[in-house]
Amino acid sequence: MPRLPRFDVGQGLERFRHQLANVDALPQLCVLGVVAGVLTGVLMVGFRSLLELGGLWLFPADSPEAFEPITPALRSLMPLGAALLIGLWMRSTPQAGRQVGVIHVIDRLTYHQGRFPLRNWLTQWVVGLISVLGGLSAGREGPAIHLGAAASSGLGQRLRLPHNSLRVLVACGTAAGIAASFNTPIAGVIFAMEVVMMEYTIIGFMPVILASTMGAVVAQMVYGPDPAIFVPDLHLNSLLDLPWIIVSGLVIGLLAGLFVRVSRLGERLEPLPMALRFLMAGGAVAVVAWWYPQVQGMGYDTLQATLSGSVAVDVLIAVAVGKLLLTAGTVACGIPVSIIGPVLVIGGAAGALCGMAGHWLLPIEASDPALFAMLGMAAMMGAVLQAPLAALMALLELTHNPNIILPGMLAVVISCLTARQLCRCGGFFLSVKRQGLHPLQQPLMQALSRVSVPAVMDRRLERTQRMVTQAKARALLTSEPVWILIERSSDEKPILALKAADLARWLTVQEEAVLEEKESEESSVEGEVPNDRQGRKETPKERSRDKGDPPMIDLLEIPGERLELAPIGLQATLSEAFNKLNDSMLDALYVEHGHRPKQKRISGIITRGDIERFYRVGG
Repeated sequence: MPRLPRFDVGQGLERFRHQLANVDALPQLCVLGVVAGVLTGVLMVGFRSLLELGGLWLFPADSPEAFEPITPALRSLMPLGAALLIGLWMRSTPQAGRQVGVIHVIDRLTYHQGRFPLRNWLTQWVVGLISVLGGLSAGREGPAIHLGAAASSGLGQRLRLPHNSLRVLVACGTAAGIAASFNTPIAGVIFAMEVVMMEYTIIGFMPVILASTMGAVVAQMVYGPDPAIFVPDLHLNSLLDLPWIIVSGLVIGLLAGLFVRVSRLGERLEPLPMALRFLMAGGAVAVVAWWYPQVQGMGYDTLQATLSGSVAVDVLIAVAVGKLLLTAGTVACGIPVSIIGPVLVIGGAAGALCGMAGHWLLPIEASDPALFAMLGMAAMMGAVLQAPLAALMALLELTHNPNIILPGMLAVVISCLTARQLCRCGGFFLSVKRQGLHPLQQPLMQALSRVSVPAVMDRRLERTQRMVTQAKARALLTSEPVWILIERSSDEKPILALKAADLARWLTVQEEAVLEEKESEESSVEGEVPNDRQGRKETPKERSRDKGDPPMIDLLEIPGERLELAPIGLQATLSEAFNKLNDSMLDALYVEHGHRPKQKRISGIITRGDIERFYRVGG
């Protein structure tokens, strides 16, 4: 019986990595998107389950959002205890291991090719759970994004995938985290592309769509198909509401600008001791929570009550203003809480207040304040994050009502313009700028980040030592290489690249010279010493030829252009190669393959011209 051919896992994975390096690796990226979505969905279910277990243990109503039944003294002590626990964890963690959340995800994507440290991932679990259960004004979406993006990227790192695929995995984890948290897969996709990746491409969209879908499917298998927030049937009563929606968008845009500016006070508070800053944040929440527990935690129960119209005006003011200042102040004090959930709650309360004011001005024609609450949610999210499309998609998926998109577009655009133009505030997560643009917003770097160096590098090369014989030099050219890599006598000296054509040209000239010399010797009298060798000592080359030793060639003396090379990893993207060329002021890099220092191979060479040609033609 004939044997079935054996499948070599190592070769199959190596082929998979090579396919991912190209710009058109769509099927392979889609497979990764499905795996990343399932992984993130499972992690998000685990995180929410831990929150629910904490609710059963700490809260009388068995819900991690029910701070109202707790006595004022206890609920005021809880944020102080949470700030203490987070402070102790942060103090025992190195500075580099304290960054978590969406800002950390964007930073790792921008400057670290989407590679995440394990210690930051563990810190996100601890800080995310303590901040929500401890009564600080915090949400669960930031942890969902960080945990999903880091886990998806970690899968790619374990498989040693090229860095361009790690970028897509980060986006997949981000989208799946949002989808699993809100049950809004479309909003998850748009958030990942608009806020984290900051680009829209077909290659990026399809894997992220699959990941977001799978994340939502996993969450629905556990929690059901209903969205995180139940929204009543809402509609616009009259077009006369549109001017008031514009005013409401203006007010919410100003509140969004206030939120961003207060959160940026961290630069001024940074000289203060960490213990004092954390005490300030916990103490501020404790004071307000004594009278208004609605400012604590995620606040989804308060948002749900706001949409049903059962929240008093003073509570709405406390949430719209108090929770805004507490959340932004907590961020400014250095406690890395998630702001997405609180921003939605703040926007809902502010929108409801605007709706009540509109109902007082136009008691007959005015729409329900719940409609303004929903518009306020989208407007606040869009203005704080400067992500209008993600906010509109969240609005659509939460309401399942396409008729709300018209007033939603108006409210979101007005609030985004107000925050950006009047308050001079960019997106909350875009804290680092370069030449007026975040690095992820630069078209050149975006295009080069989609491809890894194996897709562009030249593999036609031969390696050799500096000194070779003519026979060895000719043997180097038999495989028709483009480059000859000259290895030096020590590791401190850089590897040099010589054009194979220059070596071939020099060998041709030498062969012609030898033929001419032989012809000259044959025409001379036998035994006569040529005139050019009379009266001088023989050179080492002439002596070695007379003795029969093969002459040696110094490849560094051959006429031709030699490029000094620096190493770069096989998994690197073209943007990494481009930055390394600029930083080292070189024109070429050699691509290393392997993980053990003494067993690394050189797989190819990539020049500045190769990158420029790809951007002009293939990018």
